[in-house]
Amino acid sequence: MNQDPYILITADTHAGGSHAQYREYLDPNWREAFDEWRGGYKNPSQEHYGSKKMRNWDYGIRNRDQDSQGVVGEVVFPNTVPPFYRKSIVTAHPPKPEDFERCLAGIRAHNRWLKDFCAEDPVRRAGIGLILPNDFDEAIKDIEFIANAGLRGGVLLPLIPPDAYWLKPLYDPAWDRVFAAIQDHGLVMNQHTGQGLPNYGEGVVPESIWIQDVAYYGQAGYRHLLMAGVYEKFPKIKHILTESGCYWVPAILKQMDRAYYAIKAGSLGEMNYKGMEMPLKEPPSEYAKRSCYYGASFPSKADLAGIEEIGEDHVLWGNDYPHYEGTFPYTLQSLRLTFGDMPDSRRRKVLGLNAAELYNFDLEKLLLRAAQIGPTPAQVETPLPREEIPRDTVCYLFRDALQEAS
Repeated sequence: MNQDPYILITADTHAGGSHAQYREYLDPNWREAFDEWRGGYKNPSQEHYGSKKMRNWDYGIRNRDQDSQGVVGEVVFPNTVPPFYRKSIVTAHPPKPEDFERCLAGIRAHNRWLKDFCAEDPVRRAGIGLILPNDFDEAIKDIEFIANAGLRGGVLLPLIPPDAYWLKPLYDPAWDRVFAAIQDHGLVMNQHTGQGLPNYGEGVVPESIWIQDVAYYGQAGYRHLLMAGVYEKFPKIKHILTESGCYWVPAILKQMDRAYYAIKAGSLGEMNYKGMEMPLKEPPSEYAKRSCYYGASFPSKADLAGIEEIGEDHVLWGNDYPHYEGTFPYTLQSLRLTFGDMPDSRRRKVLGLNAAELYNFDLEKLLLRAAQIGPTPAQVETPLPREEIPRDTVCYLFRDALQEAS
């Protein structure tokens, strides 16, 4: 068996600028409004940030952390709160019409910041740029910026909540212009769990419902794109659902294929579909095989249960750095729990080679780093006994493993 260290590329990390940094990247016309928005708040000196916050933007801290985990490449989603937002864009509701111009200025500041952040280490980092769903002309301008800036992570596709009545759903043909621009520029189309949910309000009960519905609404975007024939019209698009695992995929594809065949047949039970014509020449599952990928962040073995039907070339590992629920600083322990008995060739694909292919990482350059810091097959294949399972972490992978072992 190949004993070379693994090229670990995490397909799920997060980063963002501080308030002070974002201010410098804002269009100057928005800086006064930004100062008013943050209410005179000033960023504290660095010693008051704490390393957790600074991991979002500090080059030295971030690289030391990832090197300590054997990670040589990272796909970078947003994390901190952009100008004029109340929360990170990964979980924020899309802006209402009256907030659009301010939020557009905010995400453009993030994209400019991200360009420079990734340029600090272009071998290691593949940044994912932001667009908004309110104005497709402006979204296409931002797609062009993302491509020209070399943000090879691609575009974060905004998912549309059912209560965002001012926006067109992803299955509306009006989105075709956006999808065409993504395809024409050769960008990956990303989505991340946490988007697309309705506004449940604030409080313990709404938050508990929100966290349970995250997976459903992430999968809704996936279903809508497939059933709308997006990959029939734009076959070169590569779409990845990150922090989703892949256990659920076979069942969802069977469900969509069933709907596809029912409409083609003209009926399903009491539902009459006569006269309707599907935009798909093939069943949805066929398009998924070609166009869809799945980011499995800190996965358990159960989270990877669908990999046999999906195909091992379409699943990407992630450590969700620097989020608390991620595997840092216990990445090797997580790999021992989940990947120890996976065939080596598959393991190499999921842990890095698939990400390198999808996001165009330079494998030759990463190989030099991996040779020094990457985990070896012998390390990953060493079983993790119960007494070595980390306890000072909120990562559910370890919590579940402790419960199962008790």
